Parts: sequence; C-alpha cells; structure tokens
Amino acid sequence: MWIYNWSLAIYAVLIRLAALRIPKARQWVEGRRNLFDRMARAIGPGQRIVWVHAASLGEFEQGRPIIEKLREQHPEYKILLTFFSPSGYEIRKNYPGADYIFYLPIDTPRNARRFLDIVRPEIAVFVKYEFWINLLRGLRRRKVRTYVVSAIFRRNSIFFRPYGGMWRQALETFDTLFVQNEESKRLLAGLGFDNTVVAGDTRFDRVAEIARSAPRIDLIERFRGSGRLFVAGSTWGPDEELLIRLMNDNPEVKFVVAPHEMDETRIARLMAETRGGAVRYTACSPDSQFGAEQLLILDTVGLLSSVYGYATWSYIGGGFGVGIHNTLEAATFGLPVAFGPNYEKFKEARDLVTLGAARPVTDYEQLRAWFAPLRDDPARLQQASRAAKDYTTSHQGATELILKTVFE
Repeated sequence: MWIYNWSLAIYAVLIRLAALRIPKARQWVEGRRNLFDRMARAIGPGQRIVWVHAASLGEFEQGRPIIEKLREQHPEYKILLTFFSPSGYEIRKNYPGADYIFYLPIDTPRNARRFLDIVRPEIAVFVKYEFWINLLRGLRRRKVRTYVVSAIFRRNSIFFRPYGGMWRQALETFDTLFVQNEESKRLLAGLGFDNTVVAGDTRFDRVAEIARSAPRIDLIERFRGSGRLFVAGSTWGPDEELLIRLMNDNPEVKFVVAPHEMDETRIARLMAETRGGAVRYTACSPDSQFGAEQLLILDTVGLLSSVYGYATWSYIGGGFGVGIHNTLEAATFGLPVAFGPNYEKFKEARDLVTLGAARPVTDYEQLRAWFAPLRDDPARLQQASRAAKDYTTSHQGATELILKTVFE
C-alpha cells in the first residue's frame, strides 16, 4: 500500500511541475485548489447523496443515462458528479443533470477521509474503471453501497497478476459489479466474485437517447441540400489525408469533417486541398446560404452526435493512433462506419465489423473500395445500415437493469 500512496505523491509533484507549461495540467491543479472548502460550502448537511465518478468525458457519456434516469426515478437524492480529468470536468462542469460537480481529489488516505466526511454518500457509482484504493477502502469501512457500471475486465489487467492482491481486495468493496460481457464475468468468477451482473454497456442507451432527441440543425440541412452527406467524426491528421482524397474523388457527395482537436494547420490544409471548396461552421451565420462548397468543417463542440443524423455514411477517426473514437453515435443512426486499423480493443467496433456494418481500413485504396459499393448499390447500403441500427437497438437496456438492481 505504501508504494501506491508514494506513487500518487510523486504524481502530484510531477503534475504541478507540468502545470507550469502544459495547459491541461494547469487546469488539473487549479481545479483542485481549495476543493474541500468549496465542496463543504456547496453540500449542505442532511443531503441524501448519490456519488457518480467518471474519469473523463467518455466515461461521463456512459454514466449519463444512469444519472438522468436516477434523477427521474429517485428525486429524493442529490447527485454528486466527479471527474479526474480536465477533459471531462471542463466540458461538463455546468451539466444540469447533477446537483454538484467537482474534480476528484488525488487519492491519498487523508484526502479520501476528507472527501467522504464532506460528501457522506449513501450510494457510490464508479463508471467503467478508475479503482481508487483509499476511497474504496473508505467506502467499505463506512458501509456505503458501492457499484461499478459498464466495466470490462481483461486477462492481462492488474487484478489477475500475482502482485495484484491489493487491487483484488479493492474489488471487494463493490456490492455489485455490472460488466459489459461474459468474459469479464468469467474472469471475476475465477477470483471468487459471484456478485457480477452482465448488464452490457450503458452507452447504447445514451446514443439511443441522442438519436431520439437530436435537434434539427437547419444549417446542416441547407449545406446537405438534396444530395447525400458523408460525416467524419473525431478525425486526426492521418484520417484527414484519406478523407481529402475521398472528397476529391467524389465531388457529387457533401462532406462534414469534425476534427478531434481544432488544429488550425490541419483545418487550413482541409480547406486548401478540398477541390470542391470548404467552409468552417464557425464562419457561418444562421442565414448562411451555400453554393458549391463540398466540405463543411465542424470546428465546434457539442453538435457531432446530432449531425450524424443527416448522414448516409460515416468515418470515425483515431484508428491510426491509439484507438478509434465513438462508433456508436454514428451506428445508432444506421450509418455504415469506416475507421483506421487500431480498433481491436473496442468490442462494439469488432461486432460491427463482424456484422458487415463497419470496415477497418489501412490505406486510401481500402477506404475507396469500402465506400464505392455503398455509394452505388442501394441494396448493399441498406443491408449495412440495417445491421448497424439493429445492433445498437438490440444492446439497449443496461441502465434500467442497473437501477432496478441497485434500488430493488
């Protein structure tokens, strides 16, 4: 245990040094300044608290259906939402679905005690991962009902290593472990855990709600016009190299490209090398009229998941880096999906490939070979679209199962 605590102390020192020159590290540090005082002022005595922790933005999206259904079904509780990463907190710090939103303090024994003394949660929910040892021990000592949701366990993770005893002990805190697949349940059974429920992934519930409540975006409608639209989401440089060639080879198709980061150099390249002309979303007004422009660059946040609803085909970025981004937001609208080669650790991507709803590509020729039949053959397009839609529909329901179990 001393190695764990010592490692966190070193991490805290290093991130404070990094904050001198790295903006995200600075946000991490500044966001935790006077954290306990701010929490104590906000969370009054006598509140019945459900604490939901999400590491970052992706985990928040998995936890969001639970938060919103919990607020609807159990208004007697106040909801505390915590983040570890600035990329989650800074984007969702004004999220109206939670009563209190804070950074999570670094998991030292003293911080864990102070945090739990202030919050006094009745229920704690960890989304997917981030098993903080001192906090989990504190929850167990205080007999707080504690759950992990949408979790995935793999054979090579620390829980199944000879030196993972401390982490295996931490899992004993959870009243129920809600996992995504049977493999996770089997692995946990091998450790002696019989309190595992295969509930699936709450992201399917989230993307279904996005599709149901997607707002009308008049500007996208006008840009698409009477033609067909290809939407590429969360793209990086290597993705955009392929997409530029695809755009230039398909001048009759409109494209929306949403870069994962607003890199001005890459945006400038997209605008310069798209022969059909390009415009930035932030340069448009509500009255903008479009002519022959082929590309709309979505250089803003918060719209991509709804923009997929206007598309016929999609591409998800990140597959030429550490891994692809969210494929389900596109698939829930019945879109065939393409992405780069690094997708194997994402079960939903593997499933979509198996079903014929998605295709991994390693170069432009593979992207072209995937796209051309879907462009030219309505029956093939309909088959891929139906496979994507049916897959996302059939995997809904995790949120209801989790809340029914927690509150039964």
